[in-house]
Amino acid sequence: MKYEGSCLCGQVKFEVEGDFENFYLCHCERCRKDTGSAHAANLFSSTARLVWLSGEDLVRTFNFRGEGHIKSFCTHCGSALPNLQMEGKLLVVPAGSLDSDIPVRPQGHIYTARKANWDEHLEEIAAFDKLPV
Repeated sequence: MKYEGSCLCGQVKFEVEGDFENFYLCHCERCRKDTGSAHAANLFSSTARLVWLSGEDLVRTFNFRGEGHIKSFCTHCGSALPNLQMEGKLLVVPAGSLDSDIPVRPQGHIYTARKANWDEHLEEIAAFDKLPV
């Protein structure tokens, strides 16, 4: 498979060629800080290849305390972007950074014991197609 992706401002564009082995929604406090949301949604591959099409010079990578919690982002708009981890052996792709459809669904929620106190029964609250007035 070949996937295309980009940042919000469009200055960084990339392709991922290959398959994803895992897709998890992580609720740990670090992923919540990274995304500003209830969880991160990341795809993982040990075989796919990442190719930067444009804007690679705008990509920065942050490794929290050198402990392996790694986030890459566009320095212009702040969007989360793919990165290589484990000495280049693991490609981590934020699902929201892809412009292509993803043929797999998340396999599960991880670190749920550390999720935010407001992250309960979210399927029960009202849903709107646009910002309610």
